[in-house]
Amino acid sequence: MEKRLRVFVYEEGDPPFVHDGPCKNLYTVEGRFILEMEFGENLFRTKDPDRAHVYFLPYSVTKMVSYLYKPHTYDVTPLQQFVSGYLEVISTKYPYWNRTLGGDHFMLACHDWGPAASTGNPYLYNTSIRVLCNANTSEGFNPRKDVSLPEIYLYDGNISPELLSVPPEDDPRPYLAFFSGGVHGSIRVLLLQHWKGQDNDLRVFEYLPKELNYYKSMIESNFCLCPSGFEVASPRIVEAIYAECVPVIISENYVLPFSDVLRWESFSVQVDVSDIPNLKKILKSVSEEEYKKLKKGVRAVKRHFVLNQPAKRYDVFHMILHSIWLRRLNVRLSRQ
Repeated sequence: MEKRLRVFVYEEGDPPFVHDGPCKNLYTVEGRFILEMEFGENLFRTKDPDRAHVYFLPYSVTKMVSYLYKPHTYDVTPLQQFVSGYLEVISTKYPYWNRTLGGDHFMLACHDWGPAASTGNPYLYNTSIRVLCNANTSEGFNPRKDVSLPEIYLYDGNISPELLSVPPEDDPRPYLAFFSGGVHGSIRVLLLQHWKGQDNDLRVFEYLPKELNYYKSMIESNFCLCPSGFEVASPRIVEAIYAECVPVIISENYVLPFSDVLRWESFSVQVDVSDIPNLKKILKSVSEEEYKKLKKGVRAVKRHFVLNQPAKRYDVFHMILHSIWLRRLNVRLSRQ
């Protein structure tokens, strides 16, 4: 891929909607990818569109929401109109969109409304490669053409120092499992109903007690519970991997990031929502040998979820491009 893949980035549009993105919040991966693709010293970008294999639409849905959305209206029409207008400019000025109806073009959005914004153009929604944190198959995410993007929450743009000093692999962790989070969505409601304050070993909190540290609690636990909220993706999955705490995925209709190449069963536990009442029994049934394999798997995949600056081989930037490359291989160009 490194030797062959070339990406053309459209230069049309102005910041903040285009060529810019968030780099210090829940949607960090969206802004960091845009900036790395546009300004990083990577091998993939080409200035010659005729040499490109894929074409990047470098707009930020998060920035659109910040500037175009009217609070409390839940009206995404302005986002859809921007996308529609942007693609009209692209398809009029260049021949590349029309020859595949967008099949070799990709957008990237971590905001929950990324899928909704993509409906501004039917071919963007149905044909293009959509790289989305909100990778929900019940809401139109198509794993054959779309890419699941990991949600990475970097408060100040960097991994927390606490997560950079994880104890050695063999150090015992005193607690079975940990979760702390608000009541966002039905899955968390069930989790809190069954386990909030019920067990000193399987620690589940709605609000983290003042005497506890969030990341330290992860590092002290063998398993980290990662239930979906209002949307399927959760930054806890990546945080758990950083903490080398085996993620426990509790979700529905969620396509896990990079699952084309990563065997999630080798470094995580997936629990059906209906099995939330049996959570402790399920985790206790994992043998010591199985747990060591899972922990080893977490350590092995950790580098694939790191946002380096500048990007490094095998990190999340390269994993995203590899996922896009795999889907581009399915696109046939018109002979026009």
